[in-house]
Amino acid sequence: MDKREIAGLLEKVRRENPLVHNITNVVVTNFTANALLALGASPVMAYAHEEVAEMAGMAGSLVLNIGTLQPEVVQSMLIAGKAANEQGVPVILDPVGAGATAYRTETARRLMEELEIAVIRGNAAEIANVAGESWDIRGVDAGESRRDVFTLAVSVAKRLNSIVAVTGKDDIITDGSSAFIIHNGHPILTKVTGTGCLLTSVIGAFAAVEKDLLKAAAAAVTTYGVAAEIAAEKSVDSGPGSFQAEFLNQLYLVNEEEINRKSTFEQKEVNLI
Repeated sequence: MDKREIAGLLEKVRRENPLVHNITNVVVTNFTANALLALGASPVMAYAHEEVAEMAGMAGSLVLNIGTLQPEVVQSMLIAGKAANEQGVPVILDPVGAGATAYRTETARRLMEELEIAVIRGNAAEIANVAGESWDIRGVDAGESRRDVFTLAVSVAKRLNSIVAVTGKDDIITDGSSAFIIHNGHPILTKVTGTGCLLTSVIGAFAAVEKDLLKAAAAAVTTYGVAAEIAAEKSVDSGPGSFQAEFLNQLYLVNEEEINRKSTFEQKEVNLI
């Protein structure tokens, strides 16, 4: 994948305006909806048992986010996920805080077991804990570990048979055979709640228009990181509130020229067993 293809997928999102069905957490609902609109997608937040199967079936992708768990919401996720699987709609999972409590970990693993998950995105601790590996987590934030994140991402992708996106200082996107290492983004993203959750939904927007889900996820993460860098250049000195508003602007404005100029990533084949 080259920079031209990334820009082409961004334009495809804007041209096709895909419906992205989000069953997400209450902290990020408004931010996610506004950012998807700015990017060019069409967000819908539908949670009721009575309609989630129908909504998921007509969507371009389904995003499941366990940030604020309730038993009835988990049931909605299962209903929607099974409907999406039946209709060939890609399901993207954000296992927010997996490893922090037994309930979160069990819920994330249940979703992985009962549904066909196309892409799973999280920080290193969340991804490790979903896969049954040890990694410290503080609330919903990854703790420190001496383990290699690249090796973790590849091994989990192979084990779960899904695209794995581990995001952090550098972002690793892999299907277990090939991988992208993406160097875009800005530290101020960590000062605005919901930026990781939003990234998962942005992956959903790209997955709705591109069947090669490794390519879709890598293009989404790169586009997101470039927009964040430009937003930070314009607003970081004013603080995270100004950055959040400018980030919405840049998701709307980011274009091929800026992707060509600012995107930085590596693509490599995986030789790990």
